Amino acid sequence: MNLDKALEILGEEISRNAAFIGEVIETLNLKKNAKILDIGTGRGTMAILLALKGYHVITGEPEGDDWADWRTSARKVGVEDLIKFRYLNAEELTVLNAEFDAIFVYVSFHHINDKISALKEFFRVAKQDGIIVIFELTPDGIKEVRKAFPSHAEAVDPRAYSKNLPLTLEIVEHGNINAYIYKKS
Repeated sequence: MNLDKALEILGEEISRNAAFIGEVIETLNLKKNAKILDIGTGRGTMAILLALKGYHVITGEPEGDDWADWRTSARKVGVEDLIKFRYLNAEELTVLNAEFDAIFVYVSFHHINDKISALKEFFRVAKQDGIIVIFELTPDGIKEVRKAFPSHAEAVDPRAYSKNLPLTLEIVEHGNINAYIYKKS
């Protein structure tokens, strides 16, 4: 299914940043057989958009935090079979060292309690020359979210937590959300 048709089916909740996310994914030049981890499943936005581009994705969040129904959306657009859900704790990932070509975190980083430990884990499980992409809301983006969820967590800048890791960084700004693209070197 093409992206436009999928977005029409899934509505604004997933389409809000879909074009931007798609552009960022395209710039990464990931191989179709890339091993991809999506941390913080939520409504499934990141996993679904990756799957719509033909990638197999492992997605997850901590046990008890699966508050949104991502499966129904994935099923509606025919990509459920490309997505595998696992319970994951960002600060202590139960996966092998250097297992993933790319790790994605879509508007979840500000919800992680120990951000430094999480980044160390992302670094540990990324392959040499692997990519870690953190899509994070800006303070203005959080203000928008707080219209519906007044107690939503504050915005964070991942750079404040990644200073001591051997990663290169590119930032792509896009209105209320930025993409922090780290490369393991």
